[in-house]
Amino acid sequence: MVFSQQIEEGGARIQVDFASGDLDLDRAEVLNWIHEAVHAVTVYYGRFSVERARVLVVPVAGSERILQGTTWGDMRGFPGLTRIRLGQHTTKRELVEDWTMTHELTHMAFPNLPDNQHWMEEGLATYIEPIARVQAGQLPAKKIWQDMMEGMPKGQPREGDLGLDRTHTWGRTYWGGALFCLVADVSIRKETKNRKGLQDALRAIVAEGGSIDKDWPMERALSIGDRATGSHVLTEMYAKWSKEPVEVDLPDLWKQLGVKQGEAGIEFHSNAPLAAVREAITGAR
Repeated sequence: MVFSQQIEEGGARIQVDFASGDLDLDRAEVLNWIHEAVHAVTVYYGRFSVERARVLVVPVAGSERILQGTTWGDMRGFPGLTRIRLGQHTTKRELVEDWTMTHELTHMAFPNLPDNQHWMEEGLATYIEPIARVQAGQLPAKKIWQDMMEGMPKGQPREGDLGLDRTHTWGRTYWGGALFCLVADVSIRKETKNRKGLQDALRAIVAEGGSIDKDWPMERALSIGDRATGSHVLTEMYAKWSKEPVEVDLPDLWKQLGVKQGEAGIEFHSNAPLAAVREAITGAR
């Protein structure tokens, strides 16, 4: 028997269904976890990306933690549907520390792309999820820059790699896509004197109807984003990064942004050339 609840936020109604199975957590705690993710996505995009969505929570007997999330568009009468497999013995702390729910809901905010461009879908979700949670007050900024410093090198091309449309390893798909997003965000902000960023481009794509239930060519989505920022960053970067391996000088980028690994953790340097860009990326809108 399925137990259902509703969440309304950001102009959307999200139906949360609990499939049969036992959970140590109260349903109210799980519902709050999902609502926090909905809120973070809404804060980042200024609205939720689809008017109706469904989240199906599937308890997994004898297991712990959040095991898997998958999101589809235009599924069973819903523009967006996310299935979350949740271990029976998952704790409240694991929900608080989890990134999966926000990551999956972020997928609803971009058109469905061909398989060879899956890196853009996963890269966007990998990059946006922590930023959205910072903007929503759910994470400290230093935490996500620490994670970026550790994760972004996994997206660098390795020997024999081709462009992102042609190399589909885990690192290039998730972190290579996220690295594309970071460089695009910084580049847009440099070109626009920090008046616009990737967030503005993505909000415009959603406003034009570019959600997961639509099948769009990449070029259509990126051209909308470029118009919104008054730049050509996204289309020009895609033309290059999709076809050939691009290595980013990450040590220099961190230095420019004023992010440094210190003895006690991440340190911010406000006098760095792009410190204001770093602050704008995670700043609430």
